[in-house]
Amino acid sequence: MMSGVNVAVFGATGAVGVEMVKVLEERSLSVNGLRLLASRGERTMKWRGGEVPVEAVGPSSFEGIDIALFAVEGDVSREWAPVAARSGAVVIDNSSAFRMDPDVPLVVPEINPEDIAAHKGIIANPNCSTIIALIALAPIHRAVGIKRLVASTYQAVSGAGKAGLDELERQTRDYAQGKPLSVSAFQYQIAFNLIPHIDAFGEDDYTKEELKMRNESRKILHAPDLRVSCTCVRVPVMRSHSEALTIETERAISPEEAREILRGAPGVKVGDAADEKKYPMPLDTADHSLS
Repeated sequence: MMSGVNVAVFGATGAVGVEMVKVLEERSLSVNGLRLLASRGERTMKWRGGEVPVEAVGPSSFEGIDIALFAVEGDVSREWAPVAARSGAVVIDNSSAFRMDPDVPLVVPEINPEDIAAHKGIIANPNCSTIIALIALAPIHRAVGIKRLVASTYQAVSGAGKAGLDELERQTRDYAQGKPLSVSAFQYQIAFNLIPHIDAFGEDDYTKEELKMRNESRKILHAPDLRVSCTCVRVPVMRSHSEALTIETERAISPEEAREILRGAPGVKVGDAADEKKYPMPLDTADHSLS
């Protein structure tokens, strides 16, 4: 990020928006001013030892803003992202609204930062499961080419926002107390269960969440012929998604060569020593950096 910028976070009070504000502060970025926006302005949020009011979004909310981080639903992004862009802000949108728009770059900074140069005021952020997969796969794709990907994702309830987090906590507590479990955020009870259904079913009985992995991977890697089959499962974990990825490459690659490539890749930490019972787990990655 350039120095001394004015930043807005739209959707600041939601689960993703709260994390955006937290990361902005943790990274000690040079932010001149922070504007927090939501559908309603009812509270304040902590920022660098003080309190910042949350303002209700409106037509003038993005005036004087350099970078606008959007953590809202797709229909809200479609309404307000053009408004922010016309005000002179560069919008970085976390929703699915613009991801497959040919005029909007879909960017993972560790993979295709050069695509940012083509932006026209809006930059899209990929789906969470796509980012996780491609951070690991892009270095291997550059080295040997990937023809086919079979992915299984095990997605934490945080992917459903605060409602998902609250529901798993409430159901776990009620289960331990012998109370009946209420269901609202998910299709079925999530405590002590797995639900192979995230977003709506669509093409060929894949869910939209599963199709995002295919479509977004092709766009980010500039690999329109990449073959992808994905299964997405919601699991009773609070935070940090997990994935199992099986790939077919253009040329043969050994496991050790793959590990060596990943050890030098940005955003990747290799934890692979099965004989020592060391392997990636959500408890080791939730709310943790690579340092």
